Amino acid sequence: MPTLCCNGIDLHVVRAGQGPRLLYCNGSGATLAAVPWLLNRLAERFDVVAFDYRGMGASAPISEPYAMADAAADVAGLLDALGWEHTVMLGWSFGGMVAQEFAVSFPERLERLALLSTSPGGAFPSFRLDTLADLPQQQRAARSLQLLDQRWTPEWLAAHPADAALAKRIGGGESAGLSESQQRGWCFQLQARKDHDVLERLGKITCPTFVANGRCDGIAPVANGEAIVARVPRASLHSYAGGHAFFEQDASAWPDVIASLGG
Repeated sequence: MPTLCCNGIDLHVVRAGQGPRLLYCNGSGATLAAVPWLLNRLAERFDVVAFDYRGMGASAPISEPYAMADAAADVAGLLDALGWEHTVMLGWSFGGMVAQEFAVSFPERLERLALLSTSPGGAFPSFRLDTLADLPQQQRAARSLQLLDQRWTPEWLAAHPADAALAKRIGGGESAGLSESQQRGWCFQLQARKDHDVLERLGKITCPTFVANGRCDGIAPVANGEAIVARVPRASLHSYAGGHAFFEQDASAWPDVIASLGG
């Protein structure tokens, strides 16, 4: 299913694996082409569906900014196109913001929710990635790495090859190499991310919600997860060793994430 029309937008979609139904929402600047390592792990336990956001990756280009509510409506449209009345959902980083907006807008459609390395906005925002745009490329790349994990200096990465490999794999959301339309979509995504604020609506989320953060994350600190859990009635808080991709750094994290999703 390479393309599905969802909420009037043609989205690039992939589906893999068998098991409970799971919808995965990707991080800032990331496309499906960048995360096969993660989708393959999910497909070991789930019937997983993932997609490129509007204007991103292989989805249709866009010409106007959008709000997080539009991204949530795209998700609802995707579920309709799949014929899924309900789903389990996993959102990482920006995907966790989309998942929160979806969960407060369509709580009846979620069975379980996992929010990884994300923020509710308002008084607890994620780091403003758009503020890095004017930095020189080398400085921007170094700053992006230390936001992903505050320990990731050149010296740390030289001494920790596993973290160095992870840093190379997940990168820092760089826009180099994108087409003009993809650059525009990436800028619109950063704008929607900047304006994200679901803080005072989190009480509308009714499903069991697993909230997890890395203790060295400079983008979505543990305090932001605490703010979510304080407002979601059936939420549980978990913190792990590592940064924005803690589930690849702390061996105890991935089994916890999978269990929370019913896999």
